[in-house]
Amino acid sequence: MKVFISGASGLVGGNCQKHFTEQGWEVVGSYFSYKTDNTVYYDTLNPDNHDNFDVKAFAPDVIVHCGALTHVDYCEGHVDESYNKTVQSTINLIKLAKDCNARLVYISTDYVFDGKNGPYREDAPFNPLSVYARHKLEAEQLALSELPGTLVLRVTNVYGNEVRGKNFVARIIDQCRNGQKLTLKLPYDQYASPANAWDIARAMYVLLTDGKSGVYNIGGTDYVNRVELALRVLSYFPDAQYELIPISTADMKQPAARPLLGGFVKMKFSNEYPEFLFGNIDSYLKEVLARQ
Repeated sequence: MKVFISGASGLVGGNCQKHFTEQGWEVVGSYFSYKTDNTVYYDTLNPDNHDNFDVKAFAPDVIVHCGALTHVDYCEGHVDESYNKTVQSTINLIKLAKDCNARLVYISTDYVFDGKNGPYREDAPFNPLSVYARHKLEAEQLALSELPGTLVLRVTNVYGNEVRGKNFVARIIDQCRNGQKLTLKLPYDQYASPANAWDIARAMYVLLTDGKSGVYNIGGTDYVNRVELALRVLSYFPDAQYELIPISTADMKQPAARPLLGGFVKMKFSNEYPEFLFGNIDSYLKEVLARQ
């Protein structure tokens, strides 16, 4: 299998590149603004850029789209930029996939739902609350309608090993290891099912291997709010100094509305792969500490 990954310098893309390569697939991962080892340059907004990696010459069987503008509050005030980096980039990769006769994998989110009736199954009714959410849903639906055979994985609260360590869990771990005092003001009423990016890569691998298509909701075995998530991580660092301030989402007055009861019921995936074991925050922290 030959796979091109857009956004391989990020959390999900980087884990996909590592796992697929270890499984013997021929993988090319790209970056746009942040270069990492074993990535090539590709600008999804400018397919004709002469500096772009020649994806058509590589002739991938699968194109995995991991790039998007994920700063939810920023998107509220930068609608055009959000559209370009999430929707237009997807439109461009849909065309590229057609030109290469390749399948497309699109990474989506639980923000396509309003958070009133979560956790969600795949067929729950959509009701995006923010600019970011509307653009993610638009891109998801375009991919599914334009390219038969498209695979969509919806994920949320993704954590795990990452070159830049930008994800929420990684930042807490890094600060604890460096002896920094943490000040965390976190919503106690936002629930989700955090997923390890490594598990997302593993799930994507088996789905692609079996030629699966359509939408799959992917989440870990935890269902927690943001306060519980932080405390679970902090419990592995008994000497950590921190101030944790629980606050309601309403009182945070964030520009973008958030789904409160988000996250997923991954029944569809688990019914098809009953022996696939997902991890959780505890298994990930034990793995991290064992590497020290």
